[in-house]
Amino acid sequence: MEVLIVGAGGMARGIGLRLVRGGHQVRIANREPDKAADLAAELGGSAVGEPLDSAAGAEVIVLALPYEGSREVARLWAEQLSGKILVDISNPVDYETFDGLVTPPGRSGADEIAAAAPGARVVKAFNTTFAGRLANTGRLDVFIAGDDIEARKLVAGLCEDADLRPIDVGGLKHALALETFQLLHMKVQGEIDGNWSTALTIAP
Repeated sequence: MEVLIVGAGGMARGIGLRLVRGGHQVRIANREPDKAADLAAELGGSAVGEPLDSAAGAEVIVLALPYEGSREVARLWAEQLSGKILVDISNPVDYETFDGLVTPPGRSGADEIAAAAPGARVVKAFNTTFAGRLANTGRLDVFIAGDDIEARKLVAGLCEDADLRPIDVGGLKHALALETFQLLHMKVQGEIDGNWSTALTIAP
């Protein structure tokens, strides 16, 4: 499957490595094409880098950007994204205090991104995983929320291919809980000496 990852940072790298290992074709798009090309070269396989121009051709688009950037890309590409699966991995956290989300009360970042691209099939995923853990091998839990059941199943399949355990939590309304979980996960990193390498897992 062809997956377009928007962004060239740590999360783009981690998700890209997993997908390439799983046999998928990965495109990296970034406002700085050199960074996209460098990451694609690191990923290997059939990965390619390109400017941040278009979502054309991709079956799945992963917004591997901070919340504000993801919402802006969704707005700019709204028409192109109609009918496509749009994966939001962002956490709209107040990074000055780590004491709340920056979205309106009762609204998740995924809700805001879905509103910016109303025709997209928005799926929340990967927001509870840290970049460093994703880039390594080993099975991690990925919580998935979205109103389109088939879109959730497809993203779950990508996770399985990437040696990740998908956990389907239901509709997009649950994205707010996932973002709140990750806010707390981030907030306690210093207290637990987590070094941004811990993982949220449901253990038997």
